[in-house]
Amino acid sequence: MHDQLSNPTPGYPGTPADLQAEAQSFKADMENIRAEVGKVIVGQEAVVEAAVTAIMCGGNVLLEGVPGLGKTELVKALSRVLDLDFNRIQFTPDLMPADIIGTNVMSTDSAGHYRFEFRKGPVFTQLLLADEINRATPKTQSAMLETMQEGSVTASGTTHMLTQPFFVMATQNPLEQEGTYPLPEAQLDRFMFKVDVPFLKRDELNEVVSRTILRPAINVAKIVSGDRILALREVLNKVVVADPIRDYACRIVLATHPDTEFSAESVRRFVRWGASPRAAQSLIKAGRVRALSQGRAHLAFEDVRRFAVEVLQHRVLLNYDGQAEGIVIASLIDEVVQAVPEEL
Repeated sequence: MHDQLSNPTPGYPGTPADLQAEAQSFKADMENIRAEVGKVIVGQEAVVEAAVTAIMCGGNVLLEGVPGLGKTELVKALSRVLDLDFNRIQFTPDLMPADIIGTNVMSTDSAGHYRFEFRKGPVFTQLLLADEINRATPKTQSAMLETMQEGSVTASGTTHMLTQPFFVMATQNPLEQEGTYPLPEAQLDRFMFKVDVPFLKRDELNEVVSRTILRPAINVAKIVSGDRILALREVLNKVVVADPIRDYACRIVLATHPDTEFSAESVRRFVRWGASPRAAQSLIKAGRVRALSQGRAHLAFEDVRRFAVEVLQHRVLLNYDGQAEGIVIASLIDEVVQAVPEEL
């Protein structure tokens, strides 16, 4: 695949050397971001990598884990390191859509005339933490659909654009089922990644206690700005994606559907519905970030595989048999990816 550098992205005005230089600059920024966030977040290197990868290509992230694992602190650290405006919404059963997007209120101008004025809600930020998102009702969750997909808010027929870059990072607790509402499939599909946050190991737990109780608080530095993130996205579009690799990503997605020629026996047996076309797009986008993070300006097969679980696990629906047998979707995705050949 290294010979792909002699054939840069069509329409790219620079030389292969220019593209390689941009790849090295991207790699340096990613390393600095991860290192700075690592000053605050102990362990969880894979979680940090996934979160930063999604942000770089404009994707939303759903973080799932038990309380106390640093999910909220991770989002706060990212907002400081990336120098982004940050808001947090604590989702509760009585939260209303207007509490998120804003509402029109009656006001008077200097002449005493009445008029409606739109008061912006907390969604008007750059990095939004939707804490315990599955505790809100479906009606309230639906208020996030346009925001997450199009980066805009429509109220009373008027569309308000959000400041770019804009990301939603949501958290949910897998254990607390009482008072929660499953996220609709349409909303789940708008999350680029679903990332499982594991519990800490012994040495990591000791380090957390030391950092939070026995040492002074750590201040992180600003590594990049919102404008720099938008510029880095332009570099992503220049990464070479060969036809066989694009087809590989598509075949992985098709392999999650029980009624295609690419599906494995376990998929046909336990899966009701597979991943959407957004999954194939996300595999390519995330793969491009991984390639640039390693200083390469071309996509490789391993780049597509790297974030397959994060991209696919929330987009695959188990059937009754899969639920009854307690099938772990992440393990099923691993099996699917291993079964799909690179070349066909």
